[in-house]
Amino acid sequence: MNPPNRRRQGQAYEQLAEQYLRRQGLHPVCRNFQCRGGEIDLIMRDRRCLVFIEVKFRQRPHYGSAAETVNWRKLQRLKRAALFWLQRNGLAAEHTEFRFDVVAIQGTEQHIEWLTNILVEG
Repeated sequence: MNPPNRRRQGQAYEQLAEQYLRRQGLHPVCRNFQCRGGEIDLIMRDRRCLVFIEVKFRQRPHYGSAAETVNWRKLQRLKRAALFWLQRNGLAAEHTEFRFDVVAIQGTEQHIEWLTNILVEG
Protein backbone atom coordinates (compact mmCIF):
# COMPACT_ATOMS: atom_id res chain seq x y z
CA MET A 1 0.00 0.00 0.00
CA ASN A 2 1.46 3.37 -0.92
CA PRO A 3 1.79 6.25 1.61
CA PRO A 4 -1.19 8.38 0.43
CA ASN A 5 -3.49 5.36 0.74
CA ARG A 6 -2.06 4.55 4.20
CA ARG A 7 -2.70 8.14 5.27
CA ARG A 8 -6.25 8.04 3.94
CA GLN A 9 -6.81 4.71 5.72
CA GLY A 10 -5.43 6.17 8.95
CA GLN A 11 -7.77 9.14 8.67
CA ALA A 12 -10.73 6.80 8.19
CA TYR A 13 -9.88 4.92 11.40
CA GLU A 14 -9.36 8.19 13.27
CA GLN A 15 -12.80 9.30 12.11
CA LEU A 16 -14.28 5.97 13.24
CA ALA A 17 -12.62 6.40 16.65
CA GLU A 18 -13.89 9.98 16.94
CA GLN A 19 -17.46 8.89 16.16
CA TYR A 20 -17.20 6.13 18.77
CA LEU A 21 -15.90 8.56 21.41
CA ARG A 22 -18.60 11.11 20.58
CA ARG A 23 -21.18 8.41 21.30
CA GLN A 24 -19.45 7.92 24.67
CA GLY A 25 -19.96 11.64 25.46
CA LEU A 26 -16.59 13.15 24.48
CA HIS A 27 -16.40 16.35 22.42
CA PRO A 28 -13.83 16.96 19.65
CA VAL A 29 -11.22 19.69 20.10
CA CYS A 30 -8.56 18.97 17.46
CA ARG A 31 -7.56 16.27 14.98
CA ASN A 32 -4.06 15.37 13.72
CA PHE A 33 -2.02 17.87 15.71
CA GLN A 34 1.61 17.68 14.63
CA CYS A 35 4.72 19.28 16.02
CA ARG A 36 8.41 18.53 16.02
CA GLY A 37 8.08 16.38 19.13
CA GLY A 38 5.31 14.11 17.86
CA GLU A 39 1.73 13.81 16.71
CA ILE A 40 -1.66 13.50 18.39
CA ASP A 41 -4.38 11.75 16.42
CA LEU A 42 -7.32 13.19 18.37
CA ILE A 43 -7.77 15.70 21.15
CA MET A 44 -11.17 15.57 22.80
CA ARG A 45 -12.83 16.84 25.95
CA ASP A 46 -14.41 14.57 28.55
CA ARG A 47 -16.25 17.05 30.74
CA ARG A 48 -13.43 19.28 32.08
CA CYS A 49 -10.66 16.85 31.14
CA LEU A 50 -8.68 17.14 27.90
CA VAL A 51 -8.03 13.73 26.37
CA PHE A 52 -5.05 13.13 24.08
CA ILE A 53 -5.82 10.06 21.99
CA GLU A 54 -3.67 7.69 19.97
CA VAL A 55 -5.64 5.66 17.40
CA LYS A 56 -4.19 2.31 16.30
CA PHE A 57 -5.48 -0.24 13.80
CA ARG A 58 -4.38 -3.80 13.20
CA GLN A 59 -5.91 -6.03 10.54
CA ARG A 60 -4.55 -9.24 12.10
CA PRO A 61 -3.05 -9.94 15.53
CA HIS A 62 -0.08 -11.97 14.18
CA TYR A 63 2.44 -9.55 15.71
CA GLY A 64 0.31 -8.37 18.62
CA SER A 65 -2.90 -6.45 19.04
CA ALA A 66 -3.45 -2.86 17.95
CA ALA A 67 -3.17 -1.71 21.58
CA GLU A 68 0.16 -3.51 22.00
CA THR A 69 1.73 -1.38 19.27
CA VAL A 70 1.61 1.65 21.57
CA ASN A 71 4.99 1.31 23.25
CA TRP A 72 6.90 3.48 25.73
CA ARG A 73 8.61 5.47 22.96
CA LYS A 74 5.25 6.27 21.29
CA LEU A 75 3.82 7.34 24.66
CA GLN A 76 6.76 9.70 25.23
CA ARG A 77 6.21 11.32 21.81
CA LEU A 78 2.50 11.63 22.58
CA LYS A 79 3.31 13.23 25.93
CA ARG A 80 5.77 15.74 24.37
CA ALA A 81 3.25 16.71 21.71
CA ALA A 82 0.50 17.10 24.33
CA LEU A 83 2.63 19.34 26.53
CA PHE A 84 3.51 21.45 23.49
CA TRP A 85 -0.19 21.68 22.52
CA LEU A 86 -1.11 22.80 26.03
CA GLN A 87 1.60 25.46 26.01
CA ARG A 88 0.65 26.65 22.53
CA ASN A 89 -2.95 27.05 23.70
CA GLY A 90 -2.02 29.01 26.81
CA LEU A 91 -2.71 26.18 29.26
CA ALA A 92 -0.37 25.22 32.07
CA ALA A 93 0.03 21.48 32.48
CA GLU A 94 0.06 21.89 36.27
CA HIS A 95 -3.38 23.55 36.22
CA THR A 96 -5.09 21.57 33.46
CA GLU A 97 -6.82 18.24 33.85
CA PHE A 98 -5.76 15.89 31.06
CA ARG A 99 -5.15 12.23 30.31
CA PHE A 100 -3.88 9.93 27.57
CA ASP A 101 -6.09 7.30 25.94
CA VAL A 102 -5.71 4.73 23.17
CA VAL A 103 -8.45 3.63 20.81
CA ALA A 104 -7.44 0.28 19.31
CA ILE A 105 -9.35 -0.95 16.27
CA GLN A 106 -8.87 -4.60 15.40
CA GLY A 107 -9.72 -6.76 12.37
CA THR A 108 -12.11 -6.55 9.47
CA GLU A 109 -15.07 -6.34 11.88
CA GLN A 110 -13.39 -3.21 13.34
CA HIS A 111 -13.69 -4.21 17.00
CA ILE A 112 -13.01 -1.08 19.09
CA GLU A 113 -11.19 -1.19 22.42
CA TRP A 114 -10.92 2.08 24.37
CA LEU A 115 -8.11 2.19 26.93
CA THR A 116 -8.29 5.20 29.24
CA ASN A 117 -5.60 6.98 31.23
CA ILE A 118 -2.79 4.82 29.85
CA LEU A 119 0.11 7.03 30.93
CA VAL A 120 0.35 7.38 34.68
CA GLU A 121 3.58 8.72 36.11
CA GLY A 122 4.87 9.35 39.57
